[in-house]
Amino acid sequence: MFPTPIAKTSRSWQITYQSILPLALIMWLLPLLAVALFSIKPDSDFSTGNYWGWPSSFEGFTNYGKVFLESNMPRYLLNSLLITIPTVVGAVALSCMAGFALGVYRFKGNLLIFFMFIAGNFVPFQILMVPVRDLTIGMNLYDTKTGLVLFHIAFQTGFCTLFMRNFIRALPFPLIEAARVEGVAEWRIFWYVVLPLMKPALAALAVLIFTFIWNDYFWAVVLTQGPDAQPVTAGITEFNSQYRAAYHLMSAGSIVAALPPVAMFFLMQKHFIAGLTLGAVK
Repeated sequence: MFPTPIAKTSRSWQITYQSILPLALIMWLLPLLAVALFSIKPDSDFSTGNYWGWPSSFEGFTNYGKVFLESNMPRYLLNSLLITIPTVVGAVALSCMAGFALGVYRFKGNLLIFFMFIAGNFVPFQILMVPVRDLTIGMNLYDTKTGLVLFHIAFQTGFCTLFMRNFIRALPFPLIEAARVEGVAEWRIFWYVVLPLMKPALAALAVLIFTFIWNDYFWAVVLTQGPDAQPVTAGITEFNSQYRAAYHLMSAGSIVAALPPVAMFFLMQKHFIAGLTLGAVK
């Protein structure tokens, strides 16, 4: 039913695996390495067709200086923070309460509501482009950070609730029953009993949602225009002009845009892995 561990396979297959793994890793990292290489090249290399060769001159400080000092990149980064952080807080907070209600209480329609949360995750988000855009225009939220935050919270809460509900169902229910016997109010049970036990799940979910929202490009283009509200993923296209694209600056901007989620993962790596593997081994 499960794949055989590599350590238990034949020696010939182990050698084959060890030979293929570095090649697969290089192929996976090749686009990232290419972007990093492009970010330190001068603009003349792209004009002369030197796409994959060694840079004719090192222009890393110049390119990154232009990204930070001669463009709206700092503003786009700030917009991304102002969009991502409230979204993470809102989606995680709502999903904790919804997951607690669906995971602890037994009431008519529990499974139906839970099914609706799950079904929302299977709706292709592309078909929502026109109605969501019209809705934001009708509510005067188009091209605003508030509109993006509210939409992302609504769209991510379904997945977050699925995650939290299943996590809460795995918690020891006698703890909740013992608190009820002591006469503890339900909201205090949630705040002082359940929520502290959910810290690994909260960390894992926060990292996932932070990465999802920060890297979102589709809705950033659909629901915003211009530097007033656009996040960094859409702001990188500022380096495209009518007749040509500044690939060296776009590459430098892409590296800058990728740093916050990478830093977020490494800062929360311990809690992230603990949240994903909790309950895997009894």
